[in-house]
Amino acid sequence: MEMFRPTKGGGASVWLSAGEATLLRTLIVPVMELIDSGRPEGGRDVVDDLEKLLETDKPKAPDDPVLARLLPDAYRDDPEAAGEFRKYTEGSLREAKKYFAQTVLDTLPANGGRVELTAEQARDWLRALNDVRLTFGVRLEVTEDFEEQLAALDPEDPKVAAFEVYGWLGAVQESLVQALDR
Repeated sequence: MEMFRPTKGGGASVWLSAGEATLLRTLIVPVMELIDSGRPEGGRDVVDDLEKLLETDKPKAPDDPVLARLLPDAYRDDPEAAGEFRKYTEGSLREAKKYFAQTVLDTLPANGGRVELTAEQARDWLRALNDVRLTFGVRLEVTEDFEEQLAALDPEDPKVAAFEVYGWLGAVQESLVQALDR
């Protein structure tokens, strides 16, 4: 992958191979589906929203460790306040995360090629890439010693490829941050 480059107006551009574009698409879609899991089928309406506001039970953090990382409690030491906050914000947080992921899908060329992002689209890419990396990081139990974890794996271990994809995602994200910082 070529590194992201800044563009006029605060955006960024990059050229992706067909394989890189396919890989990004393959990684984004399951995260979108996970974020959408646990939601009622058929969407929401105003009545659903009002009923949710009137509920006395406070929602709890998701059981899935990845969802718990993507949708964290706002108040770790106060479950009551965390539930109250989650009640009013989780739906919009899920929608925002899906929007960011959809921006990536909408701007990815199907067969690779040049990606031209506005400043807003580039920020959406960063958010979506972060969610994908968090998902990988939780599932792989990545620690601060990522390089040591990777080096300790047997080269035949199937996790090696996942760790390499995690590292590649970090490079893509860092490249985009640097382009936007210039």
